[in-house]
Amino acid sequence: MPTQANPAVNLNLVLDQVAKDKGIERSVLIATLEDAMKTAAKKHFGQDRNLEAKYDVEKGVVELFQAITVVEEITDPVQAVNQITMAESHKKGMEVEPGDELVFQIFYRDEDAAEAKAQDDQYGDILRLKTFRRGFGRIAAQTAKQVILQRTRDAERENVFNEYRDRKNEIVTGIARRFERGNIIVDLGRAEAVLPVREQVPRETYRPGDRVQAYVLDVLRESKGPQIVLSRASVNLLTKLFEMEVPEIAEGIVVIEAAAREPGGRAKIAVSSRDSDVDPVGACVGMKGSRVQAVVQELRGEKIDIVPFDEDPARFVCSALAPAEVSRVIIDEANHAMELIVPDDQLSLAIGRRGQNVRLAAQLTGWKLDINSESRVREMREFANRSLGSLPGVNEMLIETLYAHGFRQAKDVAEANAEVVAQIPGIDPARIPAMQEAARKRMAEDHAELSRMDYEREQARLAEARRHPDELSQAERMARVRGVGEKTIEQLMLAGYRTVEDIANEKDLAKLGDVPGVGIKKARQLKSAAENYLVEEAKLRAELNAERGTMTPPAEPSGGADVTKSP
Repeated sequence: MPTQANPAVNLNLVLDQVAKDKGIERSVLIATLEDAMKTAAKKHFGQDRNLEAKYDVEKGVVELFQAITVVEEITDPVQAVNQITMAESHKKGMEVEPGDELVFQIFYRDEDAAEAKAQDDQYGDILRLKTFRRGFGRIAAQTAKQVILQRTRDAERENVFNEYRDRKNEIVTGIARRFERGNIIVDLGRAEAVLPVREQVPRETYRPGDRVQAYVLDVLRESKGPQIVLSRASVNLLTKLFEMEVPEIAEGIVVIEAAAREPGGRAKIAVSSRDSDVDPVGACVGMKGSRVQAVVQELRGEKIDIVPFDEDPARFVCSALAPAEVSRVIIDEANHAMELIVPDDQLSLAIGRRGQNVRLAAQLTGWKLDINSESRVREMREFANRSLGSLPGVNEMLIETLYAHGFRQAKDVAEANAEVVAQIPGIDPARIPAMQEAARKRMAEDHAELSRMDYEREQARLAEARRHPDELSQAERMARVRGVGEKTIEQLMLAGYRTVEDIANEKDLAKLGDVPGVGIKKARQLKSAAENYLVEEAKLRAELNAERGTMTPPAEPSGGADVTKSP
């Protein structure tokens, strides 16, 4: 930038160009320039001087002025530089009155040297500027340059902040540039954003130059400029991606009522429709799964369950637990909890790997969920009959009442508030102390029995899991495939899919979904699960054969009882 000491300099050109290129108001630039020049002048000429800076639009320069007040007598030495007595002013031929203000321009540019000399000759003893003028032209030019550059940087930061502040809660796309302590710095074009470690998906990796699509989590105003915080782990990224892929959601016809996500693993969304003619689940899935697959691809293969929202919490929870089937639901409104009873072969499916399915369902619905198999419920009920029936004065009818009120064993009675127990129909308040005392004595026996039952159950599970595949019927083999229950087995066998191999070898997914009536999404899950099962089955067969010391080739599974007869 040319210096102001050069007579050819005109700041108008610079201000116009900066205002145009950077989108800064010209008036803002001028006001900032005047303030900076006044500050620089005070440092150079003296802090006590009453100086003002004013931009001359015609000349394109910042002019400096000093105001001097006329007084009868100077009483404050500090203010002497800004005051002149009546006597001195009369000597200079000025017709003034006490209190009048005289304004003198300070000539500091090289091209104003003649005016400066004339001023010093006439008013030098008043202004006392001669020794200060030297060098200020260079300082003024440097100050102007610094002010314009700094104001330009500030304006750019402000513009970026305002732009991305309005884009908060949206999805942006950028390029990964570098890594800082695990954080990924993403180039968004006009600005850089940060994808913190805590907002990254554990199994996702990036290299410099990779495309990054992320959710704008926050925009912070920092001293070094705005900081744009991105997220790949937020559940809002999931919902925004569906808004982009599903026009019905963008138009408000289909609404995402709730969403839950474990980044990199699985996600669930609940959708409803404002139009009875629009299927919300179908709209999100798209033709042949195109829409949901686009979201899955962007989330690097994260599995997504789309379930219909229902105002009835029990139905909603049952849908949220898909693909598992629920037999019964027991609702505890007071604790906002539900006990879900599922068929034995659906228990592991309902719970999911490491509890993922039930955990996501609980997040999606907002209910506390407790899942038990039908055999487990029967076992618990029999145990409750023994435990509660051992208490004095408790008959079969009272056991039913206690069980309905959430009492599952003697320990529950022992630890309950006596006033709560007294409110249960059929209980004599006078007998509660004796009942609770007996319950406390029963607790140790119940604990030992529960431990024994848990041990036996685990041993039975391990034994069942280690059964040789050749000893299983086709129906039993199919039941071990993830996502296959009794109803699904019946549907598959009626459609001609009688073995796990039939499912795994089916190349036409549309046929696998349409003929049994399970749908294309379920068919895709079944085929993948069947292929995985065959791999695991082969490993187990080889392991068991090695333990038994047999080298026999895999035999055809025994023809145990199938669920359905041949059509």
